[in-house]
Amino acid sequence: MHRQPAVAGFFYPGSAESLRKQVEGFVVSGAEKIKAIGILSPHAGLMYSGSVAGAVYSKVELPDTFVLIGPNHTGLGAPVSLMASGSWETPLGTVDIDEALAALILSKSTRIREDLLAHLQEHSLEVQLPFIQYFKDAFKIVPIQMLDTRLETCLEVGRAVAEAIKERRQRTEDGGQTIGDKDQNSAIRLSACSAQAGNPQSAIHDVLIVASSDMSHYEPAAAAKEKDFKAIEQILKLDAEGLYHVVREHGITMCGYGPAVAMLAASKALGAAKAELIKYANSGEVSGDYDQVVGYAGIVVF
Repeated sequence: MHRQPAVAGFFYPGSAESLRKQVEGFVVSGAEKIKAIGILSPHAGLMYSGSVAGAVYSKVELPDTFVLIGPNHTGLGAPVSLMASGSWETPLGTVDIDEALAALILSKSTRIREDLLAHLQEHSLEVQLPFIQYFKDAFKIVPIQMLDTRLETCLEVGRAVAEAIKERRQRTEDGGQTIGDKDQNSAIRLSACSAQAGNPQSAIHDVLIVASSDMSHYEPAAAAKEKDFKAIEQILKLDAEGLYHVVREHGITMCGYGPAVAMLAASKALGAAKAELIKYANSGEVSGDYDQVVGYAGIVVF
């Protein structure tokens, strides 16, 4: 399926020229790049959260594949929904789904289902794409939406993503192998031996795991910041379970805490050792209303 943009002209400009210009205004020129494993990036309208998203995307080396994990705001679709084939469109162009990696992730978990409905009107992943498209002409994505945010589900999504990435890298290094899906009724061939077949290491598909989340919603700026930094502290400690419990215990209205927990679990399994807060802001800095803000944090995990 070719997914049409759901929030173009609403969360961001509907024309390519206007969108590129807006994103360019959020890019941090000359930022030293980090080879990251995961990031946390916000997903509000770009006029509000774009400065934070722009800062975090400016800070990382962008690979060829992105696993995008976001919250399901619409309530549609499966508890954990992965779109396994097709493409997504924004005014800046079309992005294909990495079908091989998507199939591998599906094979690693019974909780993750192939599903289209959850993705059709959801904005949390769509608004990540213009930032990646600004920096890269060609890349692929694996989109995952989470409605089920129980701890065991978050950790399993993270485990499945990490295991799939590890297996793909290993099979790429081995020169391409055939694997079965979780029902062992079909197989996929990983394309490891293209023009780079003489150098298996150079053919490895690097992957960035993107957790899409805003922070506290509709609280006074000071209260939002105090709560948000309780959650941020856990992310900086790479403590996936700690983040889950802090959010629940302190009533932090972080809409993508499930995806963030999954990203942290996957990143640690892939060898992450550090995290860095790139930028924190809130909607009041744009609207002037500091009585009811939404918080935004951009974090790099590496």
